[in-house]
Amino acid sequence: MSDEPMVPENTPKAEEPKPDPKISINKFFETELRVARILEAERVENADRLLKLQIDLGTERRQLVAGIAESYTPESLIGRSIIVVANLKPARIRGVDSDGMLLAATVDGRAVLASFDGEIPPGTQVG
Repeated sequence: MSDEPMVPENTPKAEEPKPDPKISINKFFETELRVARILEAERVENADRLLKLQIDLGTERRQLVAGIAESYTPESLIGRSIIVVANLKPARIRGVDSDGMLLAATVDGRAVLASFDGEIPPGTQVG
């Protein structure tokens, strides 16, 4: 005999609580958001949606891959300031190294880059 109590088969199982999708302020501050300036932009070969960007983060230059090619031409991005998640682990996307992620909204299926009212120096912390 088992030590476990007998439970009728038709007894409903208790639902597991759903995780809270909200994060703490401390968790938010683990994300390093920085201003970056786009120095170069080009299409990623054999990838209709991807652009490869060279950015200035103030203290260093980095390369990002972003899925914004359907919304922006490479030429239109040169000199623009963007917000970047600077402390992501590097990833390889379609064979291209990406060291960070830019922030953009999606409006009617199109990417819209987050922007600023004035000139903000590259490397400035956002948050």
